[in-house]
Amino acid sequence: MLSRRADLTVTLVSMPFVSVQGPSLQLGLLAAIGSAHGFPVRTLHAGLDLAARLGTGLYEELAHMRGRLVGDWLFSVEAFGDAAPDLDGRLLDDFAADLGYLEPVTGGVRDRLLAVRRTDIPAYLDELADLDVWAGTRVVGLTSTFQQTVASLALARRLKRRHPRIVTVFGGANFEGEMGPELVRAFPDIDFAVVGEGDHAFPALLQALADGGDAAAVPGVAARRNGEVRLTEPAPPTRQLDDLPTPEYAEYFDRAEALGLLEPTSHRTVSLPFESARGCWWGARHHCTFCGLNGTTMAFRSKSPGRVLDELADLARRHRTFRFEAVDNIVDSHYLTTLFPAIVASGADYELFYEMKANLGREQLRLLAQAGVTHIQPGIESLDSGVLALMDKGVRALQNVNVLRWALYYGMKVSWNILWGFPAETAAQYASQAATVPHLVHLPPPSYTGPIWMERFSPLFTGAHVRIKKPEASYRYVYPGDVDLNRVAYFFDYATHDALPAGTYDALAKAVAAWSEAWAEPARPVLKYWSAPGILQIYDGRHPGGEGTYTLSGTSARVYLATSDRPTTAAAVRRRLGLAEPAAVIEDMLRAFADRGLMVLDDTYALALAIPATRGR
Repeated sequence: MLSRRADLTVTLVSMPFVSVQGPSLQLGLLAAIGSAHGFPVRTLHAGLDLAARLGTGLYEELAHMRGRLVGDWLFSVEAFGDAAPDLDGRLLDDFAADLGYLEPVTGGVRDRLLAVRRTDIPAYLDELADLDVWAGTRVVGLTSTFQQTVASLALARRLKRRHPRIVTVFGGANFEGEMGPELVRAFPDIDFAVVGEGDHAFPALLQALADGGDAAAVPGVAARRNGEVRLTEPAPPTRQLDDLPTPEYAEYFDRAEALGLLEPTSHRTVSLPFESARGCWWGARHHCTFCGLNGTTMAFRSKSPGRVLDELADLARRHRTFRFEAVDNIVDSHYLTTLFPAIVASGADYELFYEMKANLGREQLRLLAQAGVTHIQPGIESLDSGVLALMDKGVRALQNVNVLRWALYYGMKVSWNILWGFPAETAAQYASQAATVPHLVHLPPPSYTGPIWMERFSPLFTGAHVRIKKPEASYRYVYPGDVDLNRVAYFFDYATHDALPAGTYDALAKAVAAWSEAWAEPARPVLKYWSAPGILQIYDGRHPGGEGTYTLSGTSARVYLATSDRPTTAAAVRRRLGLAEPAAVIEDMLRAFADRGLMVLDDTYALALAIPATRGR
């Protein structure tokens, strides 16, 4: 029986498939928490080893979740042996049409992936199991998000056979809700699972193991007892995020450099994950219908601006990088008047990524750019206000377009999507988007266009509009037959009662494909303007062969510029400019601009599409 914390050596592992372009926040934070409680904790970014073996190109493509569970499938034979449901590789044939994205990095998807599964994966797991680190380890913690579960089970299986005394503790997003208890029931190599946030449960579980107590009684822990799986009531979510320690990332850099994946250098360009908030303040009020994030912890909490500033500076000093990626699901709106101005005032040269709501105007995006935010994910998922209302997004289409405009102007990368497949949507909503897209090609195109993925914990998952709902098809190729996939799956195939014909979306998909192709050209489309008192010139270079310059003067120039900073109405423009013309005349001007593709209209709102030619203002 272990009686002292110092005797309970813990190794926290991040298995494939998750990107290895940066360290794991889960490992870094739990390592810091465990160390703060007096436990010897080390981390192992084991995905790095497989990336070194396969090459980062193939590894990162596999780590990029695209619906089919190829990453989990690669490890299924080593995790489940003869119980694996697809020993012959039928997945590669049955879903060949979905795996074309792997062709450039495989040179032949089927042959390469079969070789990875039969040769590389067993050799990789053997090398991991041979590491000296396990001899002194008493607890192995494995974190699982998206496609990390089966690789983690495969490693646990090997370790349990070589080191029976090791206690395995699983956790992460794949263990939330009923998923965790079912995985514990199905796989005896899982001793304990932390279900939900681990800030309190993890050190409490370690303490129980150190004291020889009942670790299964720790709040928020699932474990087998007397042939049944018992899940204790979790402790309340962490409220004071300032009390959490700064993550520990040193092992990631040491291992990446030792494997030749990173060059030893005094100045690093790796983007470090950091956490300034948890939950979603918008989702707590209006849960977006397709979103399954924050399954059991929607309540929004954030760190104080001072704590975020201190943590960023601490991480920069420790690891000699100035790039950071916030894992927050949504930025704290108060940061627009606290954190970001403070970063500007500090003079820090950070490059930041943040997710946010697409209700920001020009001034707010300028502030973000000044604070070093270079990449945003603003939750843009449609260019139709009706579809956005079905999503419960709380924004209009013109607000989405406006974010794209000013993010481009201020030099920010934008990650966004166009989604379809919502209950009660109409064909007209997608026809209107297809008609709008050619006017927007000077703005960054979406990263993904297609049907939504039904996610566990989303309102759509639990709603009455769904006619068919079953685990996404590739789960059947991964997990043994005695696993209840309805309880383990996070992604589901579905059909709604009022689903539109598949061809409804073809015109929009074709328009977006042309948009993306235009942005792949050396000279990208452009729509920009120059202005001075009494004159406005707009250069339209969006479509080859259709280039031209519009020259506006007087009221028309003033009206156009009045719709540039944010969506507005004709009545508001009239009041703002003090115009004598009636609102109907202003409305006619706005429609004329829209007819030329220089403006977009949405109900009574109008938004200019051109962006200033002079940068940085």
